Amino acid sequence: MIDALWGWPPPVLDPAGPYSDKVTTLAWSLFGLGFAVTAIVAAALFVAIKGPPKWKAMLGGERAIWIGGVAFPGVVLTALLVWGLTLTASLTEPIRGDEMRIRVIGEMWWFRVQYLDPSGNIVMEDANEIHIPVGVPVVLELESADVIHSFWVPHLSGKKDMIPGRRTLLRIEADRAGEFGGVCAEYCGGQHALMGFVAVAHPPADYRAWQGTRMVRVASASTQANDALSQAAGTTTQKTDGRALFMQSGCAACHRVAGTEANGLAGPDLTHVGSRRSLGAGVLPNHLGTLIGWIGDSQSIKPGNRMPSYDKLAADELEAIARWLEQQK
Repeated sequence: MIDALWGWPPPVLDPAGPYSDKVTTLAWSLFGLGFAVTAIVAAALFVAIKGPPKWKAMLGGERAIWIGGVAFPGVVLTALLVWGLTLTASLTEPIRGDEMRIRVIGEMWWFRVQYLDPSGNIVMEDANEIHIPVGVPVVLELESADVIHSFWVPHLSGKKDMIPGRRTLLRIEADRAGEFGGVCAEYCGGQHALMGFVAVAHPPADYRAWQGTRMVRVASASTQANDALSQAAGTTTQKTDGRALFMQSGCAACHRVAGTEANGLAGPDLTHVGSRRSLGAGVLPNHLGTLIGWIGDSQSIKPGNRMPSYDKLAADELEAIARWLEQQK
């Protein structure tokens, strides 16, 4: 699912924002320098094998070793280090206080996403998707809940480690609308390769509409849930069955759905799961069939993940839960 968003050219060479543009400039410089060093070494090797005796003697002399083996690498690498740090310094500038802020927490093996207000309070939660407006710098507060992870969405910025007990900062910005694949770039356990996410950049007006819809959904969730419970007293529908099965089967112990008694914190927040583009942190596209499959036997799809397989549920029960979750948008 996430791999399909990388495409060609490779995302590190296809910047979609000012911060990734700096990383791409650094990458091309390293490619060029690497090519130049390879050419110099190849030329030296050719001289050492086929060159005139006088050139061979010069190449093997003490002066050549000091210049080519010590002075040249030292000067070039020091200059490259200083230039690279200066070029990418803006990726980790201190928070001013007026930027858009999103906290991303790496977990085994998914990303918890929390949208923050200027005071640092959580106003909205999601998982494995980050939504941002085009042309607006966004400060990401990166944390880890367990082991070292690394956040990387190459179209939009460089990579940054997520370290337990620490909070690191990374800036991203998109200069065009689109969906950009991201991954964990630090080995973090058995399913590291299946730990991805999607960054979605909206035009500013579309982002405000998306944000408004989400906020209204959260604000009205309690009222909707209470109405649904009242209706269920006299009528049983598939939607109500799915909701009841979700609560009774143990899902609510690990997952939160705003406006219901499901308030678990161990797993991803499912308040908006029906609108997400993928399941299992980028493993599957999100639709009714994959929801049923994931709930029924997630362990065969992503072995070792912390969600047990609910293969003891009947097919109609799995479908009822999936249909109810599909409506959580």
